[in-house]
Amino acid sequence: MTTVERPAQENVTIRLRRAEPADAADVAAFAARTFAEAFGADNHPADMAAHLAGAYGVAQQTRELTDPEYITVLVQNDSGLLAYAQLRQHEPPPNVMERASVELRRFYVDSGWHGRGIAQRLMMHVFETARELGGDAIWLSVWERNPRAIAFYVKCGFRDVGVTDFYVGSDRQTDRVMLAELQRR
Repeated sequence: MTTVERPAQENVTIRLRRAEPADAADVAAFAARTFAEAFGADNHPADMAAHLAGAYGVAQQTRELTDPEYITVLVQNDSGLLAYAQLRQHEPPPNVMERASVELRRFYVDSGWHGRGIAQRLMMHVFETARELGGDAIWLSVWERNPRAIAFYVKCGFRDVGVTDFYVGSDRQTDRVMLAELQRR
């Protein structure tokens, strides 16, 4: 995949590209920081630390960036990484009936770039990538206590199809499972 340059709102040029194994350290740092910023205040510090260590270390990111089931898309500008999304091809949960579906596993935008058009651009690219992978639908899970993200996903065409468990350390939480049909172009 080649780099795609698109102007974002405010005439800022952003680049979207697939992450490579050499990006593992940058992705790990960005992912851990944005997850902690989004959810740290609502979770016990020990559970948060355990989750960050298990999900976002450099070794874990290297494994994901070399695994053919994963595609990680980075959004950058001249100042660095602004956002990222990760798609994964694997068996969906039982409440996702569409078997030709792709999981949107992670979707994070740096808080300083919220409301500036980055998320919409990245989501358009995610939908394009899921179609390229042969998906008829895309699904995700989102913490039920994250109304801002849920509203964004609804705005992007996702609908609620059920629940699943998500663990932050030892804390079992409830995620909403959301699904969007992909329109063929």
